Amino acid sequence: MKYDKIVIGAGSAGAVLASRLSEDSNCSVLLLEAGPDYPNFENLPFDLKHGWGTGPDIVVGGIHDWQFTGTASKFSENMPVPRGKVTGGTSAINGQVFLRPLPEDFERWVEWGNDRWSFKECLPYLLKIETDLDYGGDFHGQDGPILVKRHPLNSLTDDQLAFYEACKYLGYKENMDHNLPDATGVGPYPLNNPDGIRFSTALGYLSQSRHRLNLTIKPNCVTRKIVFDGNIATGVEVISGGEVFKVEGKEIILSAGSIATPQILMLSGVGSEELLSAFDISVISDLPGVGKNLRDHPTVHTTWKPHFSFNKPEQKIGPQKVALRYTSQDSKYQNDMIMIMRFSHEIGDVGALMISVGIYLAESVGRISLQSTDIHIQPILDYNLLSHKYDLKRLREGVRLADKIAEAPSFTDSIVARLSPDETTINNDDLLDQWMLENVLTMHHISGTCKMGPKCDEEAVVDQYGLVYGTKQLRIADASILPDCPRANTNVAAMLIGERIADFIKTSD
Repeated sequence: MKYDKIVIGAGSAGAVLASRLSEDSNCSVLLLEAGPDYPNFENLPFDLKHGWGTGPDIVVGGIHDWQFTGTASKFSENMPVPRGKVTGGTSAINGQVFLRPLPEDFERWVEWGNDRWSFKECLPYLLKIETDLDYGGDFHGQDGPILVKRHPLNSLTDDQLAFYEACKYLGYKENMDHNLPDATGVGPYPLNNPDGIRFSTALGYLSQSRHRLNLTIKPNCVTRKIVFDGNIATGVEVISGGEVFKVEGKEIILSAGSIATPQILMLSGVGSEELLSAFDISVISDLPGVGKNLRDHPTVHTTWKPHFSFNKPEQKIGPQKVALRYTSQDSKYQNDMIMIMRFSHEIGDVGALMISVGIYLAESVGRISLQSTDIHIQPILDYNLLSHKYDLKRLREGVRLADKIAEAPSFTDSIVARLSPDETTINNDDLLDQWMLENVLTMHHISGTCKMGPKCDEEAVVDQYGLVYGTKQLRIADASILPDCPRANTNVAAMLIGERIADFIKTSD
């Protein structure tokens, strides 16, 4: 059978895309997923069904996680890079933070030659994704597949309430709705886990579409490469049950995520001719940008020893219910920083109070490159975090701000002593920079590795409609096409891309 559309990857973007494309009963859609599928909510494993909003939920590191590793900086050891391996993709294992990119993010993409990605044009699609259980009005959806909820202030853990009060004490605005266009300051996170149920794209989107006769979902199928006739994509090679199969399609859409999408492209002959020739891969389209422009949000965890009387949360890592979004000193970017308060039982003998400090618009850029022609061997993930002096400056300021927050009156009865960085380190620029380079981690928002942009951009891989340069009948629809990492968690952005590319495809057919 030859399908009209083959979607590779049933994650945050792919599940959305396949669901929307299959709304046309005349369009046959094949959705390929490397991990398992759980068609019924009742049969979902406990760790996928429930979400605690902790960031690294208990599912991370399990069978539904690719368990990649990457290099954060030249001074750090290998860090874990969890990615979802199940229908729903990383939306099925992540921390369920439901933050949108800022309007300014969209306008930057427009300035870089992507005029169909303005905030005004994308807002209807953002609304289409969600059912906001707290707010209505012009900026909140009311009938989308993903349910969104915020934790009321009276439900905050003791450490988070102290953090909230400390930020207000230091002069930051109260922000009860982080998804308003001009939102800034401290307030409860929007999360897609009402009543602890994780609304992944598998639950929100595929549950509404998997009954359609024109949608075929094939789990446990690893896509090895795209098949070309000349430069025309005609199908895919898939490994299933130890056997290799070829499936034909009139259009192929890669939604495998910011790691697997560039890997599959390179193994298929789309990428830098110089790099592909080193692996004896025949070049279909010489695109040097494939795997370049790796963007993410660098973060470090600052920690304090709690007082023995501190009321610790039950989970081994406390939920992320509240966040501070702010602008760093003299920054050219609005809301370029974020802080999250959590408690971790995994640090020290009695656990630790932890403020994670992150950069939203980092200047540092990494890359992905092949280390094997075997699809089962992950590519090299060089994040190159904090390689830019401006990133070091902003994060240094952020660590010291976190220290001021911890010294606020609301923490007086909670904190005994600073753990990391110590007092000598935090008061010395060079020592603090070295500590940050050794301890920096990803916020798990990898994006940009198949950059969207005009053809004159030498690093662009796709145009603004997701079409891969130098090929025909091949698109990309996932966070890899983002020109830069937005000032938000990337899950909503990935869903937006699924919605947007689906409409581009429908109007082009």
